[in-house]
Amino acid sequence: MTHIQPAFDGVEFAAPAPAVIRRVVDDYEAWVDEVWNAFIDAADTGQPFTVDEIARTKNLPDPPQPKTQWGRLPERLLNAGVIRHHDYGASRRARQSLVHVWIGVPAGQRQATARARREARAAARAERRAA
Repeated sequence: MTHIQPAFDGVEFAAPAPAVIRRVVDDYEAWVDEVWNAFIDAADTGQPFTVDEIARTKNLPDPPQPKTQWGRLPERLLNAGVIRHHDYGASRRARQSLVHVWIGVPAGQRQATARARREARAAARAERRAA
C-alpha cells in the first residue's frame, strides 16, 4: 500500500503509507484475555523474551492505558508461575532504558512456582505488618 504525495512541480512520488497505530482494547480484563496466550506460547519456547518483542512480533493490541498497563501484565504472569526474571536488556522502543527479559517456567513447574510466589508475598506482608 502506498500513499501518493503530489510534488509541487506536478511529479507524483510514491511513498510508504503512514504507520498504522496499534489497536487499543477498551477493557483491561478483556485485553489480558486476548494477549495471555501469546505470552504462554512465548514462555513455552524456553527462549528469553521481552514484553515488547512479543507485542510487536504477534501484533498484539494495546491495553486501555498503554503507558502503565503493559507493565502490569508480567506481574500477573509471574504470579501465575508462567514466567520468571531472566536478565535485563535494552528497550527496542526507548533505546536508553533497560527492560526486564523474561523466560518461561516449564509447564510442569508452574503451579509450584505460583504457590511459592504466593507464600513469599504473604510472608513479606506479614513481616511488614509486624514491623
